[in-house]
Amino acid sequence: MSYSTRLEHSVSRGFTLIEVMIVVAIIGILASIAYPSYIDYVTKAGRSEGVTAVMNISNLQEQYYLDNRAYTNDLTKLGLAASYVTENGHYSVASTGGTSFTITASAKGTQKSRDSKCQTITLTDIGVKGPNAECWK
Repeated sequence: MSYSTRLEHSVSRGFTLIEVMIVVAIIGILASIAYPSYIDYVTKAGRSEGVTAVMNISNLQEQYYLDNRAYTNDLTKLGLAASYVTENGHYSVASTGGTSFTITASAKGTQKSRDSKCQTITLTDIGVKGPNAECWK
């Protein structure tokens, strides 16, 4: 066998099992670090949808108050559906009215199972945000 034939055989071998297992282990380690961060990011993104809905309805309630000197319980008077659900379906939103208001966004579906800290997001007419500051970040 000539030198060039031996060189050809050694180049076309491929990967050993040990090399493949090392790559699989590295990918596993990276995935175990990245996945929880990804889930946390998705949870916060869903939460921002609830915060946005609460803030929008708060603005609508204030506009309604300027016209009627009272807040409303009926979301249809604000131009929304009677049972308002956010765009991606992560939260359903309700509002109480009268001389003051409280708007509550309740988590639904996968957002409810992912976000144990912020099952509900609330805002009152005097600006009290609930249940905690973490939910409003």
